[in-house]
Amino acid sequence: MKKRKLVTALALTSSLAPVFAYAEPCNVNFNYGVIIDQKHIRILDHDQTYVQINNDEQLFIRGREVALNEDQTALVNEYSSGIRSQVPQIVSIAIEGVEIGLKAVNKVIGGLTGENSATHRRLQENFDEMQMRLRKKFNHSDESYYIAPQDFDDFDEIFAGEFEQEIEAIVSESIGTILMAVGEAMTNRDEETIEQRVNTFDDKIETLGNDLKLEIGTKANQLEKRAEQFCSALTHLDAVEGKMQATISQLNGYNLISSEKRAYE
Repeated sequence: MKKRKLVTALALTSSLAPVFAYAEPCNVNFNYGVIIDQKHIRILDHDQTYVQINNDEQLFIRGREVALNEDQTALVNEYSSGIRSQVPQIVSIAIEGVEIGLKAVNKVIGGLTGENSATHRRLQENFDEMQMRLRKKFNHSDESYYIAPQDFDDFDEIFAGEFEQEIEAIVSESIGTILMAVGEAMTNRDEETIEQRVNTFDDKIETLGNDLKLEIGTKANQLEKRAEQFCSALTHLDAVEGKMQATISQLNGYNLISSEKRAYE
């Protein structure tokens, strides 16, 4: 089997981590950090709580409760409910996006070296550790989420960029070991000639590649649709935020969500 063909196949799979390459741009920003738990939403300005919403109805600005009328309470409830719905969505999208790339690389390496081979197990340990760090990046638990201030225009750069580079590094560093494992597997096969062994592994790589393109393409399309829905929902929340600013004077100057739509209003 040709080394160049194997290296090319591995490099291809390591570049599959970004799954939003063709998604529509999301021209929405979070200007502050957001922490969510079961009872509270906290909006952070330089690690200090700027706005806090308790139980989806009580509003606090810089630690002071703001008295709300019925209409204002309804706006705060809609806003709070929307944030509670959308922040977990983007955490889920981010984690699943990177995991698609990890699974792709893992599937190819497992297919080439054998499931549960020493090489495959070592790489799986690296990938498991990477997934844990990804979840910690969002302080993600069953009841708590954290999102830092950021621009959602490029999902790949925000959530997958650093992990994509790490996936590529892990695969690059492991190519020698992978080649040795593949060589041993080929030597142990029962085909009569080297040419038959080479052809068998070439066919295996081609089949793996085709399966991955179909699997990754389908999952990526699903994630892109979810990302577009998330962006649309944030744009709506930006409009709700505008109504809150207009009717609650204490929110003058507060602007968690910035969208292209609001910019042109």
